[in-house]
Amino acid sequence: MRPFLFYSLLLSTLLILSCKGENQITTKNSPEPETKETKYKISNPAQKNPKPTSPLNTGGMQWMTIDELSEINSSGSKKYLIDIYTEWCGWCKVMDKKTFSDPIVQEKLKDQYHLIKFDAERKEPVIFNGKTYEWQAGGRKGSNALAIELLNGRMSYPSLVYLDENLKPIKVTSGYKNPEQMIQELEIITKS
Repeated sequence: MRPFLFYSLLLSTLLILSCKGENQITTKNSPEPETKETKYKISNPAQKNPKPTSPLNTGGMQWMTIDELSEINSSGSKKYLIDIYTEWCGWCKVMDKKTFSDPIVQEKLKDQYHLIKFDAERKEPVIFNGKTYEWQAGGRKGSNALAIELLNGRMSYPSLVYLDENLKPIKVTSGYKNPEQMIQELEIITKS
């Protein structure tokens, strides 16, 4: 009976201690505790003053929101790359951290594309190409109709949508890509 009592008390103590620290995680490199809300945010310490209107500075690059797309002077020769993601998508975060931080990928993207990030589950209406797109219920958390249209109804994340200089679709690709795969894909898209 004594070993059972000992193990029960030990297990109870461990459970209490683990539950107590569930919402606060401290890391060696972080002076302040990390909360559930900040746990998955990706930041770039090298960028001191990110653009205040766009919190999408991932992989060391400045991304625009879909709303900022209308501010672009479309008379240039750059194509458009829309990274369609969701907040819960783990592979989207890995791609931000590993693929989009690669110097060769960054160079190709910055030189040839306007970079846009779009949360597929965004609930606020989006105006794109003069048309308003609303959020629609369905799937895991619903989707914005623009994401459904851009992805041709194939809701998979991360997805990259390549558009020409006139915002006409070139290609849609889905799934995580490491830097080498991304470089190959960019070379193929650039030739088309």
